Amino acid sequence: MPKLPVVSGKKVVKALSQIGYEFDHQIGSHMILRNSQGNRISVPNHSELDRGTLKSILRDAGLTVQEFIELL
Repeated sequence: MPKLPVVSGKKVVKALSQIGYEFDHQIGSHMILRNSQGNRISVPNHSELDRGTLKSILRDAGLTVQEFIELL
């Protein structure tokens, strides 16, 4: 299993947009994304995301680490 890459919040948003998530709004430093089914994901707008935070975002999006790396 590949290691989680160190990425920014904006890169995560860009990768998730390829699988149907769209920027909805921002509250403070958190960008809220929604997909066509109404699922919501919150992504911090930080220069580097913690590994646990990124892992949680990927779990919510239903992506594996390998699938996420391919989207980058």
